[in-house]
Amino acid sequence: MNILSAENLSKSYGMKRLFNHISFGIDDNDKIGLIGVNGTGKSTFLKIISGLEETDEGKVTVGSAVEIQYLSQNPDFNPQDTVLEQVFKGYSPLMKLLREYEQVMLAASHSPGDEAMQKRLIVLGQQMDAMNGWQLESEAKSILTKLGITDFEAQVGQLSGGQRKRIALAGALIHPADLLILDEPTNHIDNDTVAWLEDYLHKRRGALLLITHDRYFLDRVVNRIIELDKGNLYSYTGNYSKFLELKMQREADQEVSESKRQNLLKSELAWMRKGAKARTTKQKARIDRFEELSAQKVDLSREKVEITVGASRLGRKIIELSHVSKTFGERTVIDDFSYIVLRDDRMGIVGANGSGKSTLLNMIINQVVPDSGFVEIGQTVRIGYFSQESADMDENLRVIEYIKEEANFIPAADGGIITASQMLERFLFSSDAQWTPISKLSGGEKRRLYLLRILMASPNVLLLDEPTNDLDIQTLTILEDYLDDFPGAVIVVSHDRYFLDRVVEKVFAFESDGSIRQYVGGYSDYSQTVKQQTNADRSQGKTVEAKESQNEKSKERVRKFTFKEQKEYAEIDAVIASVENEIKVVSNRINATGSDFSLLQELTGVQQQLETKLEELLERWTYLNELAEEIGGNLNIK
Repeated sequence: MNILSAENLSKSYGMKRLFNHISFGIDDNDKIGLIGVNGTGKSTFLKIISGLEETDEGKVTVGSAVEIQYLSQNPDFNPQDTVLEQVFKGYSPLMKLLREYEQVMLAASHSPGDEAMQKRLIVLGQQMDAMNGWQLESEAKSILTKLGITDFEAQVGQLSGGQRKRIALAGALIHPADLLILDEPTNHIDNDTVAWLEDYLHKRRGALLLITHDRYFLDRVVNRIIELDKGNLYSYTGNYSKFLELKMQREADQEVSESKRQNLLKSELAWMRKGAKARTTKQKARIDRFEELSAQKVDLSREKVEITVGASRLGRKIIELSHVSKTFGERTVIDDFSYIVLRDDRMGIVGANGSGKSTLLNMIINQVVPDSGFVEIGQTVRIGYFSQESADMDENLRVIEYIKEEANFIPAADGGIITASQMLERFLFSSDAQWTPISKLSGGEKRRLYLLRILMASPNVLLLDEPTNDLDIQTLTILEDYLDDFPGAVIVVSHDRYFLDRVVEKVFAFESDGSIRQYVGGYSDYSQTVKQQTNADRSQGKTVEAKESQNEKSKERVRKFTFKEQKEYAEIDAVIASVENEIKVVSNRINATGSDFSLLQELTGVQQQLETKLEELLERWTYLNELAEEIGGNLNIK
């Protein structure tokens, strides 16, 4: 069923036309990936579909009951909000209720004797029951935990940019929506979380429209690709692999069509040069056809950069890390790590967010000093460091001026030179775009420009910290081709599994205790090895359990707590105390009600419900304590 239709959409910014009279529709079972070069208007397109931005021409029609949820690349935050308040943003009655409940719950925890606060909690709890709010609250906390956010009462303003982006992602995922629109959801989350999100979206019911550079993600989640290319929109049925096949076929068909057009033009041009006169209808039609063929513009250029730059000579010593360690407070992020970087190393670094990956790179460039051990850099080493945050750019500069600040030209592999303008052309900045002020560029275009400036310095060792964030797939392909022929060492931190598989030959994985383990191969090789090790450990554990079970067969079976019972046993005293407190608050209100019969009736009903709940809890308490006594001293309750 069609839930959204877009007809003849056009959008321009100044002289730059993003798209021109494009049309498409979304069905309720579509999972769509939107791709295109940075600066072609992908994010603008999503905003128009979401109703957050107007088109110059055309219209978007949305079904009357269709709910749309949109996650932007740079979500807005109130720095004073807690994590859960931010997640429960929105104006639906349920979201307002969840926000108020979390606010009152937090306030009540700081003022446990406040009877008015306890009374309000009772009312809100009843409303949560009626609207099934507990399930949504539980789902929100579960998703936040999966995304690495566990302090739900932390203020958003005190968190990192990556953490805030993950909170916004959680908010988008929990809001009920017929169409979920996500702009670069895989940025700022680690590999394991990307895999979880991949599985979550694959199973999610409802339509999905997203922008991502993660090619494995596109391959495994989407069933349709739409491509913005030079102002046009092309739709392909299938995942990313199928898109590559279909795009290749489309471009081949275009080339055949253009070849036929050129042949017709030559024929018509020869006829025109004979001095044809528009004296007959036949001659007039032929002249009109020539003018129509001449007016057609078919752009068959392929926006691909072929880089064959040279690099300065590397000596025998590259980089040596000897027994380096680093702690922050009580947390050890790097523990006694040693490695000698080789001339042609292709190293990938993976690990959970905050595990110390960027810290290791910053040690190499001497921005972080190890607590112990040392880092030694060879005399001939020239490091190019592509950080997660682009260096401050003077946005008043034009594109070519920014690049020429680094170098006017660089040496080519064949002994010649490549000028700054030529390199910009190869990095998808046309001759006209080179004179564009940096302030007019999109975020992705700025990242591409920043990458080019680093390469213009002719480094012979590259450190790349999350290079795939905000870069389009075409630019990533260019970078991958460049690294194939790069005559030096490459060390890359990335959560992009495809990029790691394509580029690296060794994977260094950060463990939770600060140790760093080395694996041979790309990311898929590393992931498979870890999976095999985990399965082997489980198998070994099952073998031990089986032996223990066999030895205990002759003994009387001992009852044990289930995980749920153990958790319930640990918490039930506090739950009973809470309900008793609620009964006390209601009882005090009944005594103070006076002659307000309507309120008295309502409070009496609440009191009866609470007393019934308390009786059930006390029965459960008796059962759990009897079970605890039967189990004896073998409990392990935290």
